[in-house]
Amino acid sequence: MQLIEQIRQQAANHPEQLALRGEECTFSYGQLLAAAEEIAEDLQARDIRVLGLYADNGPNWLLVDLACQIAQITLVPLPVFFSQQQLTHTLRVSGMQALLSDSCERFTALEMVGQARAELAGMALIDIYAEATAALPEHTAKITFTSGSTGTPRGVCLSARTQFTTANVLARQLQPQGNRVHLCLLPLATLLENVAGAYSSWLRGGEVVVPTTARLGLSGSSGLDVAQLASCIDEYRPHSVILLPQMLKALLEHSEHNGWQPPSSLRFVAVGGGKVSDRLLLQARSIGLPVYEGYGLSECGSVVALNVPGADRPGSVGRPLSHCDIAIRDGEVMVRGPRYLGYLDSAEGGESQWLATGDLGELDAEGFLHIIGRRKNILISAFGRNISPEWIESEVLLEPIVQQCVVVGDARPHCAALIFARPGSSREQLDSWLQAVNRKLPDYAQVRTWTALPAPLTFADGLLTANGRPRRDRIAAQFQNSIDSLYGGISS
Repeated sequence: MQLIEQIRQQAANHPEQLALRGEECTFSYGQLLAAAEEIAEDLQARDIRVLGLYADNGPNWLLVDLACQIAQITLVPLPVFFSQQQLTHTLRVSGMQALLSDSCERFTALEMVGQARAELAGMALIDIYAEATAALPEHTAKITFTSGSTGTPRGVCLSARTQFTTANVLARQLQPQGNRVHLCLLPLATLLENVAGAYSSWLRGGEVVVPTTARLGLSGSSGLDVAQLASCIDEYRPHSVILLPQMLKALLEHSEHNGWQPPSSLRFVAVGGGKVSDRLLLQARSIGLPVYEGYGLSECGSVVALNVPGADRPGSVGRPLSHCDIAIRDGEVMVRGPRYLGYLDSAEGGESQWLATGDLGELDAEGFLHIIGRRKNILISAFGRNISPEWIESEVLLEPIVQQCVVVGDARPHCAALIFARPGSSREQLDSWLQAVNRKLPDYAQVRTWTALPAPLTFADGLLTANGRPRRDRIAAQFQNSIDSLYGGISS
């Protein structure tokens, strides 16, 4: 309730100050609180304890989020880019009793989904008939689902306290920059945009601007119309935004090829969700994008380290924020501090424990954290999606003509593959098969491009382990030019 208490205080002291703006409506702090309390009262009257939310970006999304905090209802944001299989899984395991959605057609074919029984916050309120009630950890305020390193998303249970603590630290850290207007560029189902974007802005007494994803030029998990995105930034002239690496790269290319210049209003641009080269950061700053890289994970409330003006080292992800500790054990980044309550399928959690992140890193002499890579073979796309290459490869290898397949895509905008096919197979056959595979995969895991390996990978040439698994680093090094060609010849 701490965020709500801060908003109540702001509403009492500055009721007319602008707090939230969409394409067709605005809310002062007084109106924001009143609207959220009205929705909360309606939800409480219906005895809803776990509520799903599947909707486009807009003020109503954030009003529902705040209403759930007021009513102490567990909110389950559903990413709009999830596949039908992933949506089914999240509805089944989260124990939600109802769903608010502006896209009912995505759910009509699911057996557990009932009829829309009311309209609330401009969306349909739909009954969900779950097979069993989920046993949520006590104080679960939000269940944020990761995109899933395999096809099954994993629910991270977070308390309001953990989210507030992270947002509050960020608010204090960024207060000197005078960032009053924050433009939400990421889907609101993304925890990072909730905590570091909206919540942190309100704790500074700022204004949150929330256009639709279409207005932003976003579609699916990785579709991006950069001209539309740049136009939106120009129109709203924000003080701060959060970008994914691929969005930053696209804006730089748009500047180079079309002469776009960022508005002078921008004071702080956070970039995270994947690896960013220091060359890219310095290039961005040279055209007037004040970009600062950070690092975090959902299990820790989204952000644990961040570069800021006066404490900045390009190539690092910044120093740890004051609410957490970071240590390196056997090369792996460990985090201690406010964190998740547990996963939906596990009781692990607890704020007194060190969390193994799975990331390899180093702390330099000045305390800046440098991320080197992943302990496991997880690809992190330029759009911040965690993807298991083995998952996709297993689907591709179901066709006998595909004898070997190595999926690539770390820090890239989409997945691609190196394939060795049965001699005599045609490219048309493989294209047709990959199209069939892609129809079963969410868009962020689809193989968009591929190239043929000149010869099979072998243990003798050092490209396979003794048990036949690909040595990914060696394959990436040996076929660097081929991989670059799959992405237009641009190296990551």
